Amino acid sequence: MSTAAETRLRSATDPLAALGEVEDRVLWLASAIVDHANRVRPNSSGLKVGGHQASSASMVSIMTALWFRHLRPEDRVSVKPHASPVLHAINFLLGELDASYLPTLRAWGGLQSYPSRSKDPDPVDYSTGSVGIGATATIWGALARRYADQSDDGGFKGRQFALVGDAELDEGAVWEAVLDPQVAELGELVWIVDLNRQSLDRVVPNIAADRLRSMFAAAGWQVLTLKYGTLLEELFTRPGGDALRSRIDGMSNPEYQRLLRCTAGELRERLPGAGPDADRIADLLAQLDDALLTDALRNLGGHDMSALDTAMSAIDDSRPTVLLAYTVKGYGLPSQGHPQNHSSLLTEQQMRELADRVGTDLDQPWTGFAPDSAAGRLCSDAAVRLHRDDPAPVTPPALPLDIGRTPAGTATTQAALGRVLLDLTRSAPDAARRVVTVSPDVSSSTNLGGWVNKVGVWSAGERTDWFADDPETILHWREKPTGQHIELGIAETNLVGLLGELGATWSRWGEPLLPIGVMYDPFVQRALEPWSFGIYAGGQSILVGTPSGVTLAPEGGAHQSITTPSLGVEQPGCVTYEPAFAIDTEWTLLASLARLGRPDGTSAYLRLSTRPVDQNLAVVPTDPAARERRRQQVVAGAYPLLRREGAEVTIAAMGAMVTEALAAAERLRLMGITTDVVCVTSPGLIFRALNSRLGQDDAPDWILDQVFPADRATPLVTVLDGHPHTLAFLSTIHHVPLRTLGVTGFGQSGSLEEVYRYHRIDTDSIIRAALDLTR
Repeated sequence: MSTAAETRLRSATDPLAALGEVEDRVLWLASAIVDHANRVRPNSSGLKVGGHQASSASMVSIMTALWFRHLRPEDRVSVKPHASPVLHAINFLLGELDASYLPTLRAWGGLQSYPSRSKDPDPVDYSTGSVGIGATATIWGALARRYADQSDDGGFKGRQFALVGDAELDEGAVWEAVLDPQVAELGELVWIVDLNRQSLDRVVPNIAADRLRSMFAAAGWQVLTLKYGTLLEELFTRPGGDALRSRIDGMSNPEYQRLLRCTAGELRERLPGAGPDADRIADLLAQLDDALLTDALRNLGGHDMSALDTAMSAIDDSRPTVLLAYTVKGYGLPSQGHPQNHSSLLTEQQMRELADRVGTDLDQPWTGFAPDSAAGRLCSDAAVRLHRDDPAPVTPPALPLDIGRTPAGTATTQAALGRVLLDLTRSAPDAARRVVTVSPDVSSSTNLGGWVNKVGVWSAGERTDWFADDPETILHWREKPTGQHIELGIAETNLVGLLGELGATWSRWGEPLLPIGVMYDPFVQRALEPWSFGIYAGGQSILVGTPSGVTLAPEGGAHQSITTPSLGVEQPGCVTYEPAFAIDTEWTLLASLARLGRPDGTSAYLRLSTRPVDQNLAVVPTDPAARERRRQQVVAGAYPLLRREGAEVTIAAMGAMVTEALAAAERLRLMGITTDVVCVTSPGLIFRALNSRLGQDDAPDWILDQVFPADRATPLVTVLDGHPHTLAFLSTIHHVPLRTLGVTGFGQSGSLEEVYRYHRIDTDSIIRAALDLTR
């Protein structure tokens, strides 16, 4: 909000004068959006609606300067979550949001709580809301753009701005991303830190700005600091000004924030302090009228249009830039600087006073500017300058349903992943060229070595492979702009962040990619929240967790996943598969790839195993029609692996456990107990089919009749290398007796037989469970 002192300093011809009017209107609209949602709009539930007037106010000056002075149509901006009302206010002034939406913050079908690409009615470049993800998304967005646009300029087309609250820099994932070696080469990155020195509950005693500067600089970033505005900087040049600067620099954050709430008289008493220069400071303050004194104390760089303009003009596009902009939380509002202002709301009287101050009307809050006014022309000029057309949709290349290979011998589903990718380069080269794999330094241990050798490693520029002529080198690390594998450091959150942005290129840039991320399955939980947020934001990708389960027996409990099968079931916007055989891996991977890069697409999670399995156990039909039927069942979630007349019990197994299930069925047969075996490839799809049959979903349900027909309903034993509740719902299809086998405790090292016996998922345990149900 323009201060009285700033207004006096500007002339009618000053180009920043109109910008100040826009700044005031943005502050008003952002405050009114929250006010209307909480105080005016009917609330039948009585629950708090919420919103963040103070957090928005601290960003108003920065966002006004950025949108109306410096932003270009090719740029993209990630806006800190609590400043969403500011973004909507700006979009309204630019003609990108109808006024009818302004009263709908957090209402059904209205403006979202935080910026959302998929749900907000106005332009949003990055969905934000989860701490740290909005900032790091710009890093992965920059990498994804460069990858998708392999042109002569390296894909550098526009800056990627992140508007970040200083408290977000407490998130460890931010520094994992900043420190990745590739980031220092991304000159399009610009982070602007809203350094208001407050968190949700308090004024943070010491925001170590010097330490932040050092950390960013050590990572290769250009660091710009914008601490004081032009008014304060001018005062510092007067007699006693050096002492005033030292006094403000040296005080703690809480003391400074308390001074913001003082009257001019109180400031004259408190601000000089008790140091040796107190008299000099007092003499300087005595020369200032009350309005100038109170304005000067608030004149931080993040609210000074001239200082912001200068700083944004100094951005160096040859390396990432961070601009540390000192601000006041609640700037321009009665709540400014108060330690508990995070979710505080202005009263009706305070809103009316604000309206009078900025020249608007609480009773008619949603007004723009007259088209022929200076501020109106500034808005219309910015709208023309920032206009961009939506990218033309590009349909991803067709993928085969079945490559035609029938694996034999012994193989693992993990190894099948690399085999399918290589087969794809021959059977569907157009589609294969859009595949991009990502891993956190585990390419060789997850069987991607052959694929990496074939397609190369992506790099913004070509690098020499110094081991190319070494005869003992098996994995060739050829880094080039046309490579299709991206290797990150060991930070799973980075991997899924990049995966989400690679999966959004179809909607951002009109270039659909088919991204596959591979990590050890135990670490999927570490990466789940940012991957889930990426799905929410429209990123479509495939996450492969491998190796998985306690089947990785020799490595012990630390590398054995337990709950990931059910996480895949419960993740919205995602289809989860745990294939049992190599052919299942091929079919489910191809089906998952076919769902990517399209408006109705979905992500997928594949849980693969290192357990060698006899591929002949799959009994893949040789007849083409029967083979296609099996493929459809595998992709739909389950298929009958063993059917015998007069079955008394059914074993439903998932993934690597089919070997034990089939062995148990054979031993039960010798006891005179006829057994069916069902292989479940996707518990999530079967659950949706069941819910659809019950009227709770709109998914197809034909798979239930083919795999779990009513006339074969028998007592059920479920078994998987994961938590048993994942498959427990299967008994509700026909309300049959049930025994669930799986992993419920931390693992042990040992042989497969020992580990399976320990967790009671071995063949003997399956037989005992079947006997409990039938004898």
